[in-house]
Amino acid sequence: MRVAQFSEFGGPQALRLEEVPSPTPGPDDVLIRVTAVGLNFFDTLLLRNKYQMSPPLPFSPGAEIAGIVEGLGVNAGDLRVGQRVAAFIGGNGCRELVVTKVKNVVPIPEGVSDEVAAGITVTYGTALHGLQDRADLQAGETVAVLGAAGGAGVAAIETAKLIGARVIAVASSSDKLAFAREHGADEGINYESEDLKTRLKQLTAPKGVDVLYDPVGGAYAEPSLRAMAWEGRYLVLGFASGTIPRIPLNLVMLKGCSILGVFWTAFVERHPEKHRANMLKLLDWCATGLISPHIHSSFALIETATALSLIEGRKVTGKVIVNPQR
Repeated sequence: MRVAQFSEFGGPQALRLEEVPSPTPGPDDVLIRVTAVGLNFFDTLLLRNKYQMSPPLPFSPGAEIAGIVEGLGVNAGDLRVGQRVAAFIGGNGCRELVVTKVKNVVPIPEGVSDEVAAGITVTYGTALHGLQDRADLQAGETVAVLGAAGGAGVAAIETAKLIGARVIAVASSSDKLAFAREHGADEGINYESEDLKTRLKQLTAPKGVDVLYDPVGGAYAEPSLRAMAWEGRYLVLGFASGTIPRIPLNLVMLKGCSILGVFWTAFVERHPEKHRANMLKLLDWCATGLISPHIHSSFALIETATALSLIEGRKVTGKVIVNPQR
């Protein structure tokens, strides 16, 4: 089978399209012919060995997939050959065939495309876990979303709105803020032309921001923290800016607020049943039209490096998908 993988670190240009042996499922496994792979910003970090963990080489980007069941182990439960499924596999997704554990797989309902199913797992799964499970977001509260026009940001906006929150989008351009509003944001802040702390305080006066959704980090962390409400919840999801911020802990004390880590992959591993319930909820939201993930573009397997370069260059709104069957 074909696979887009890298054997040395060096960014998207290190990817090679290669032939490797096709896998076979074990007793607790399912074999999936992959039709869609969702790519994420952390895939670009893995390629440069800048992620929280170093992948074993050779390695293929793509942690979330959708496809068709092609083979089953003896402990496959209710799964059947020919069924459309989605799965979080952690990596090595940009290949024509994938073997993963049955417990990782959820069925895709009618009316939901493979591209959409592959594109919701990480971003929307993280958003639902962060806002629902970690922050205990309540209807009527205010959420500020940093990096609001990216895949993670859009997922957070739509999820927060479904919970009943007011959403302030934070992004670097008027075009990105317009895109965030199209996906439900109530208001926006352009941090390139406005002072982030001042505008957050103005838009949430006199209370402050109830929940801060931060996949960006860097220079935007402290001004956002200074605009938090009493007993607000600051969700730490990642550091797309490339810089891990140093937080003045006196602000946490003075605000009476909480800083909550949202390590979604660890949650999936530690609480697989809760993760499965979240995924079934998200796919049902897709099927009923409550969420409509934006697919920026879809690429053939040989174009995986191009797709990741777009993500790395911050030229993407929504999700980028690779179809290994193309």
